Amino acid sequence: MSPDDPSPVTRWGRLLGALVALGTTARAAARRGPVPRPPGAGEVDPSERTVPASPRAESIVAVLLLLAAVFAFAFTVLYIVLSGNTQLLGIAMGGALLLLAVACIVAGKLVVPQETHVEERGPLLVEEETEEVIHIIEAGGQGISRRALLVGAGGVAGAALLTATATPLASLGPTLGPLHHTPWARGVRLVDDEARPYLASDIQIGTFYTALPEHGDPEAFGAGLLVVRLPANFIDLPAARRDWAPYGILAYSKICPHAGCAISLYRYPTYAPTSQIPAFTCPCHYSTFLPGEGGRLIFGPAGRALPQLPLMVDGQGYLRAAGPFHEDIGPSWWGVHRSQS
Repeated sequence: MSPDDPSPVTRWGRLLGALVALGTTARAAARRGPVPRPPGAGEVDPSERTVPASPRAESIVAVLLLLAAVFAFAFTVLYIVLSGNTQLLGIAMGGALLLLAVACIVAGKLVVPQETHVEERGPLLVEEETEEVIHIIEAGGQGISRRALLVGAGGVAGAALLTATATPLASLGPTLGPLHHTPWARGVRLVDDEARPYLASDIQIGTFYTALPEHGDPEAFGAGLLVVRLPANFIDLPAARRDWAPYGILAYSKICPHAGCAISLYRYPTYAPTSQIPAFTCPCHYSTFLPGEGGRLIFGPAGRALPQLPLMVDGQGYLRAAGPFHEDIGPSWWGVHRSQS
């Protein structure tokens, strides 16, 4: 993409602006009302006032409903593929609701027949006139000459909006395909921000490092790792994780499981009598995790431990992932697996 090309958010914003202009034009047409009667035609009797449905307006309503469906389905796709881009998600859902609202306004003003009928009130119900009443009710919709088209477009828009509304609920349950996918798998080397692979000997005690997946997308939500090396006296991992920390090197997700902030604070004891044990701290809400104990939470609002990535060292001394994350990364409301094994 060249520097002059607009960003995806800008393009979506321009499209949304064009749709708003379309809705404004349709609404202005609705406000104009029926064509004025010629001079001398006399006053219109209220009982004879009728504004017929506009076939052109019916087409506009159908197009608006179908566009609303497109935006709603786009929300579902973007939620699964680009779950972290809240701008595009907001534009997609906002566009769907805006188009649906404009379609309802145009339909109410120009499609539904506007009739005023005045008559003397008779008996509320006369059995002999039941069939005639039914016929009158059925005839009330004759102004919508393309009923099938409008009903179909409305059904598609309704289904799309219902799908878009229900899609986020998937984050409260089991893993939803790529929504919780990370680029880490067995054999992936750990590299720094300049794509240089880490040797096990590069990781020094007392310092923490940020690692990324080799040949992976560094911008992916689950790409960043926190890597530290601890002395044996600070390591007390669960039994199932004893081989996850070769030479005392441990790796954890950089994403705090509270609200998705990037963890950037690391404390390491410099004076044993007064210093506390090594810990990661999230700068947003101060959730604190112990890397030597499997990322156990000891303070703050996070609802679970920091996800740990198993490591191994290859024959050349490079650090590699020994497998994927065994639990989902990210905020705790994103359908996490709480197993600590």
